Amino acid sequence: MNRHAIEAIYRFEMARSLRTLWQSLASPVISTSLYFVVFGAAIGSRITEVEGVPYGAFIVPGLVMLSLFTQSIFNASFGIYFPKFTGTIYELLSAPVSYGEIVIAYVGAAATKSVVLGLVILATAALFVPLRIEHPLVMLAFLVLTAVSFSLFGFIIGLWANGFEQLQFIPMLIVTPLTFLGGAFYSIDMLPPVWRTVTLFNPVVYLISGFRWSFFGLSDVGVGWSLLATLGFFGLCLAVVAWIFKTGWRLKT
Repeated sequence: MNRHAIEAIYRFEMARSLRTLWQSLASPVISTSLYFVVFGAAIGSRITEVEGVPYGAFIVPGLVMLSLFTQSIFNASFGIYFPKFTGTIYELLSAPVSYGEIVIAYVGAAATKSVVLGLVILATAALFVPLRIEHPLVMLAFLVLTAVSFSLFGFIIGLWANGFEQLQFIPMLIVTPLTFLGGAFYSIDMLPPVWRTVTLFNPVVYLISGFRWSFFGLSDVGVGWSLLATLGFFGLCLAVVAWIFKTGWRLKT
């Protein structure tokens, strides 16, 4: 394995983010604060607790997951799309670097930035509500696995996109709505039986539910199903990336 190549790409991607560090950190902190102000004032006064957990604390895992999904996709998609846009991707493909090393470097950098962002949001949330994490190792495992999985998904979007506007198409019109409808700010047990059944077909439900279980020991679906769904999504994205590099789809045209 060419560790020097992986380190070079990884450090380049991280340095690009460090140049806009203030914007990268200020935006999630402000957004998280607004969520607590809006949801705390509008909903928190009506729903004080959900399954014995204060509502403000209950929505923290959903907030982290919402930011993790969108930022992982954005970081990875922009990271690989920009070389396509400038034409430097052909230099990368002709260099003595394997496809696996390219994926590890780009996805690793995107996942690192997303995990740091998730921890920043957790620290911000702790200023508003008392947080407890009953299973910290499980929480970190879900955090890292979700960040890597959605970074792979973003990598695929970056290869697929033909313009900057397409980079935002799937995150804004598909991932964000699925997150809001996936129990990020409520328990799906609060829904009527029919809608609860429909919601179980939303894959995001399983990701958020497992992550919430690591905090409070409660979930809408079994934690085993949540872990299986996360690993399944990771494996699917990995298979698609392998197919793209094998066939050259969107790389050689």
